[in-house]
Amino acid sequence: MRLLRHAVCCLMVAAVAATAARADTAAPTRAEVYRQAAALTVIGRQMFADPSLSASGLTSCASCHSPAHAFGPPNEDAVQLAGPNLRQPGHRAVPSLTYLQATPAFTEHHFESEDEGDESIDEGPTGGLTWDGRTDGTAAQAVIPLLSPFEMANASAHDVVAKARAAGYAKPLRDVLGHDVLDDDAAGFAAILQALAVYQQDSATFYPYNSKYDAVLAGKAALTPQEQRGLDLFEDPDKGNCARCHISSRGGDGTPPQFTDFGIVAIGVPRNRAIPANRDPGYFDLGLCGPDRTDFLGQKEYCGRFMTPTLRNVATRSVFFHNGVVHTLRDAVRFYAERDTNPERWYPRNPDGTVRKFDDFPPGMEADIEMEAPFGQKAGDPPPLTPNEIDAIVAFLGTLTDDWQPSGPEASAARPAQHAR
Repeated sequence: MRLLRHAVCCLMVAAVAATAARADTAAPTRAEVYRQAAALTVIGRQMFADPSLSASGLTSCASCHSPAHAFGPPNEDAVQLAGPNLRQPGHRAVPSLTYLQATPAFTEHHFESEDEGDESIDEGPTGGLTWDGRTDGTAAQAVIPLLSPFEMANASAHDVVAKARAAGYAKPLRDVLGHDVLDDDAAGFAAILQALAVYQQDSATFYPYNSKYDAVLAGKAALTPQEQRGLDLFEDPDKGNCARCHISSRGGDGTPPQFTDFGIVAIGVPRNRAIPANRDPGYFDLGLCGPDRTDFLGQKEYCGRFMTPTLRNVATRSVFFHNGVVHTLRDAVRFYAERDTNPERWYPRNPDGTVRKFDDFPPGMEADIEMEAPFGQKAGDPPPLTPNEIDAIVAFLGTLTDDWQPSGPEASAARPAQHAR
């Protein structure tokens, strides 16, 4: 937790220092940093929910990143409709914005630190925000929905600033930043992004670490027998092996687990034919190697790779994977167990009756799909997880939902631990 607070403090200091530099004023004191960050949080929260900042006047950040759904999609739709007329579909599922504060900057070659693991092994592409890791930091990430033609659909930064000015944000931003920031498009757009970024560093809202599992780690609660079995299967390298990528243990310095290693991997989920873009048989969303990210175009070894998301709040979702092809948490876990043992349950058949595995890749692009357990079984083998074991993992994943409140026997059991602390 110490590292997380340090990261947030650094973001606040950097943001306010940048503002001071633009205004040619003295560096702020620590108290001023926190005061200004608190004020920017209020402004950023208002902007996040304000549809007037979109071309349609009807779409806000919160329209797709619903606060009532852990800042993930508000419905079961694989992609959301927005744009200037609310008729433009996206082509990827909406990711949650929670627990992104510790995401490292993107690197093509990640090596573990000495206290994390074998520092000689290249773990490959890691970090960055969005499904393909193409932006670093929440301010840079916020540019995408503001200007995307199928999201908030503003034509330019100028349009965003003009809308913010019309919505009355000039005075509160001036009160915080000390100058007429919205009078200049570049500075104004930067200030808007800064407010949105600082809001998304509000720990009580975006990373409270108050799930049941956090209470268990703190000695304030206990898992039920089924939840404990699910955790054991989650961590067992011969069963779920989920914790290999969705790390479930504290960091070496006591940092709470993020339930992701921030890796960018290819697991070969089925093509979602409900996405309008996929009606074109020649269109493929290949993540790290395009089409949205362009710096790795044509690099076959990176095709089909997408960010490993945190599993915190995963039980609140009804849309899973980058293309939203799965709609229940149980089916998401079941896919991992059955992808290779029972591919006919997940992929279409070719005209000759054979199963076309990895149908969301162009032919010949499937070389670097993840094969570590629970993958790697042969077709017809027993799945590595039984139905009851899948249910147990799902029960454990339910303990990762924020704002847990003990009830019934759990409340009674939690009281002694709380007093003992």
